[in-house]
Amino acid sequence: MRFNVGMGYVLTIVLFAALVMLGVSTSRSTKQADMSARLAKIERKLQAVMDHLGVVEAEANMPEVESRLDRGEKIQAIKAYRDLTGASLKEAKDAVEEMAKTRGL
Repeated sequence: MRFNVGMGYVLTIVLFAALVMLGVSTSRSTKQADMSARLAKIERKLQAVMDHLGVVEAEANMPEVESRLDRGEKIQAIKAYRDLTGASLKEAKDAVEEMAKTRGL
């Protein structure tokens, strides 16, 4: 098989396209990581302001979490709370324990 100039151009174009796609993919991943970091920083600052001002979030009506607490299923209640709110494990545990204390459980 002979290598001609036309095949060289095609090979060059395919290689260039692959490199561009790799660059775009890497760029998207970097942008997404940067945005996640910025969002986390904003959330920390907002929480610090709320803590400083003494603002307490009103608990939403969470019947699934409450029913699991009533049945003594604390771990499942924490999981349900995390699913509903997107809270971290510590935040969910603290919130569910506070709910249990408020309900006298």
